Amino acid sequence: MDSDKNAVYDNGSKPLDYHEFQTADEVRATPVVAGNKLFIGNHDSGDLFAFDVTTGEKLWQSKAPNWIHSEMIYHDGKVYVGFGNRFFQDDGIRGTEESGVLGLDAETGEILWKYNTEGEVMPTPAYSDGAIYVATGDRLLYKLDPETGKLLNKADIGSVISMSAPSIDQRTLYVGGGRPKPYTFSAYDLQTDEFKWQTEFPDVFAGLDDVPPAVSNNIVVTTALEGDSDNPEHFMYALNTETGEIIWEESLGKGEFVENNKSGAPIIYDNKIYVGSPITKTFYAYDIKTGEQLWKFKNEVMKAPPVAQDGVVYFSNTKGFVYALDAESGEVVGKKELGGKLAPAGPIIINDTLFVGSQDSNVYAVPLADITKGEHDDEPKVALKQESNTIQYAIIAVLIVVLIGLLLIMFRGRRK
Repeated sequence: MDSDKNAVYDNGSKPLDYHEFQTADEVRATPVVAGNKLFIGNHDSGDLFAFDVTTGEKLWQSKAPNWIHSEMIYHDGKVYVGFGNRFFQDDGIRGTEESGVLGLDAETGEILWKYNTEGEVMPTPAYSDGAIYVATGDRLLYKLDPETGKLLNKADIGSVISMSAPSIDQRTLYVGGGRPKPYTFSAYDLQTDEFKWQTEFPDVFAGLDDVPPAVSNNIVVTTALEGDSDNPEHFMYALNTETGEIIWEESLGKGEFVENNKSGAPIIYDNKIYVGSPITKTFYAYDIKTGEQLWKFKNEVMKAPPVAQDGVVYFSNTKGFVYALDAESGEVVGKKELGGKLAPAGPIIINDTLFVGSQDSNVYAVPLADITKGEHDDEPKVALKQESNTIQYAIIAVLIVVLIGLLLIMFRGRRK
């Protein structure tokens, strides 16, 4: 998206020391770092925080009327955050009690304006060219004035948006939608305030509305579940950004259905797609143009979009671990255990420091070196080593048999 939500903090390029930022409740959103401040909100309580990213000092605390799953995006001295919950109303609108968007002063936490919507705003809003775009549980896309919160325009998406934060690229907004069927993926022209295209996925029953899309080189990538909850199959799709045509689709495999955030979110890095599947409990690398699988790494349930830097891709799982894998080979570079279930919205990297929220109520700041120099996952290497040892032992056994045979032949020859 076109927001400066993650600007470099004011400390040159030096990574932070390891630090834990304590909040009031579960953290399920991605932290946002801008200037020297870290912004984060809480799941159940709706508490909103700003911390000094270098000292850990709490700068202010405010409160939203409902859950916070949205990032607190930053632009020009203000932060914007969506609020709402996942429960459905009788008419199919997702979100009960109060839902909407807040605009706050980034320095003081003062609420400058509030715009209420009929459905939840759990997806992170997007900022672009003087407007805030908000996808909601009431099947609408709102365009708001960032200064006043005044409604500038709204468009009927036709689908409930769960956690699919809109992605903006080349003045086009991309978002995945859910109920009612068929699940639909939309591209919206920000210059004309009209939909460029909407592609239906008749076989999808979950997940398309959970995933923030990834966009690069005229391709937009998303994932979803086909089949049913008893036998879900996780698919990834690559669509043409101009037409919405599906260029390729690949199955990540079948597995056990999970509650909430049912479909892993992809990123695009160095012309490759990296994505974890909560269904197959596996992390994958794919070629973006062909859809060819390059490698995979078996692990635990993972839902969040990964991050990548300097040839290393990092992902978090629900067991509280952050893994670092070589982006080319998939080999484990390192891992680090943090606390609780790590946020389904995923980590960010700023100045060689990884920031990630957890359902234990902390935001963790971890130098990348602490992860890459941390405990390595030896299982794949042990397996390879065992296989290698088996081959070595077999070769040695064959050589011994051959040597014994030669000795017997020599011994019999001498007896003659």
